[in-house]
Amino acid sequence: MKLNELRDNEGARKSKIRVGRGIGSGKGKTGGRGQKGQKSREGVSIAGFEGGQMPLHMRLPKRGFNNIFAKDHAEVNLGAIQKAVDSGKLDANATVDHAALKAAGLARGGKDGVRLLGKGEFSAKLNFVVAGVSASARQAVEAAGGSVEVPTIVPAAEKAAAKKGKAREARLAARQA
Repeated sequence: MKLNELRDNEGARKSKIRVGRGIGSGKGKTGGRGQKGQKSREGVSIAGFEGGQMPLHMRLPKRGFNNIFAKDHAEVNLGAIQKAVDSGKLDANATVDHAALKAAGLARGGKDGVRLLGKGEFSAKLNFVVAGVSASARQAVEAAGGSVEVPTIVPAAEKAAAKKGKAREARLAARQA
């Protein structure tokens, strides 16, 4: 046997049926789709359609709750941070924030910031600026000689109310003058 004589076993590869290629092909004219109607057309998507009857997915009751106001935090354990410091991925002298944790490959996602969790051994003296922290994580960081800062973010409604109050005070001052 030579390399140019190599081939698949007989029947191992079956050629695709080419539909709509004339009467003699056996799959000509309608191409095996019957005739007329929605299902004979291309691009039909009627999965789950039950002929006008209420579909099963709509008959079943809804379960659970999806909180649209929930914050999306990347959760990072102190044990993982300690490993990153030991391996040199995280600078022990710099302030540790979302960007630093992301660069070290610890925080994935979390469009609303990072939340520190207290799982694992921790001994590094680090200063954190994060969106949230658990009580055990705060205790572990402060025991190691570090600090945790959680900046307060004023919600938009409170900002608007404060701005409105300042404008009212300015108008009153203008009238009295």
